[in-house]
Amino acid sequence: MSDEADKGGTRLFGPATGVGSMPGGDAREAAKTVTGSFEDFPFLAELPARGPGADMIGRTIGMLVDLYAHVEPSGWRISDRPGRDTKRARSWLGEDLDALEEFTQGYEGPLKVQAVGPWTLAAALELRGGEAALGDAGACRDLVGSLAEGLRAHLAELAKRVPGARIVLQLDEPSLTAVLRGDVRTASGYRTYRAVDRQVVESALRDVIGVHDGPVVVHSCAPDVPFALLRRAGVAGVSFDFGLLTERDEEPIGEAVEAGTKLFAGVVASTDGPLSDPGGSVMGVRTLWRRLGLNPGTLAESVVVTPTCGLAGASPAYARAALAHCARAARSLADNPE
Repeated sequence: MSDEADKGGTRLFGPATGVGSMPGGDAREAAKTVTGSFEDFPFLAELPARGPGADMIGRTIGMLVDLYAHVEPSGWRISDRPGRDTKRARSWLGEDLDALEEFTQGYEGPLKVQAVGPWTLAAALELRGGEAALGDAGACRDLVGSLAEGLRAHLAELAKRVPGARIVLQLDEPSLTAVLRGDVRTASGYRTYRAVDRQVVESALRDVIGVHDGPVVVHSCAPDVPFALLRRAGVAGVSFDFGLLTERDEEPIGEAVEAGTKLFAGVVASTDGPLSDPGGSVMGVRTLWRRLGLNPGTLAESVVVTPTCGLAGASPAYARAALAHCARAARSLADNPE
């Protein structure tokens, strides 16, 4: 579903939100910050500073059904049974859900939750021999099926904890472009895995997207996001670093907007630095709109303002300021679309 509202007129998205990760290791403090910053579009914070299992790959591995992994020096590797690392990932996810539930009592509206998408997961998860699942078509199929089942259970759990929420699922796919180009390196580092056929990539994404009956957004902070492929796969929105756009991205973005795809525009830096005035942060978005000949009146309803990527590398003070800045920039976009 890619329209701004469902048939009952309910908003599917808020004007601004975060990408996913936050600094520090205190789940309650993160949930308090997120819900306070985005009263109409909070998200389930990830806290990778806690260690393996709290990182985005480990968290998603903890959601898998009948697939387990443990941490090796080189990364996450398939296991025969759930071990300490998987159990820790599940425990931390439970802690984060508890904190979110506490700070969303009575909340009604869009709520975003993140998980790693199938192709970034396949590029990161090692088989027993040390090579990535990406190099084995059968392993990729198993991973897609396990992820789909795990997400279905995770979304159901979230719906029970925050019954008034309209859940938005974000799939993190920073490795997607590298998978399509054949740029993911093997364990030796001397060669790369063969590029995966675009139809295979699209089909797997469609299978995972299909587990959720609400909107699904795909996030990538890498250059050359495949907007057209994602739109064909059925996403409701695409989340990206606005500063990485090039001229060749403009036509696919224009087509996406006209088709009703929401743009989650990352315009606020995700690491410490000076913040411009809120209007200045979205000036590039306004300029792009004019260049594409799009109706300025549709700008605020087509764009969600976000940081450029997760905030795990920021200081707590900057992370709070960046989220607040996103909310102010979104208001500026709505008040002054021209």
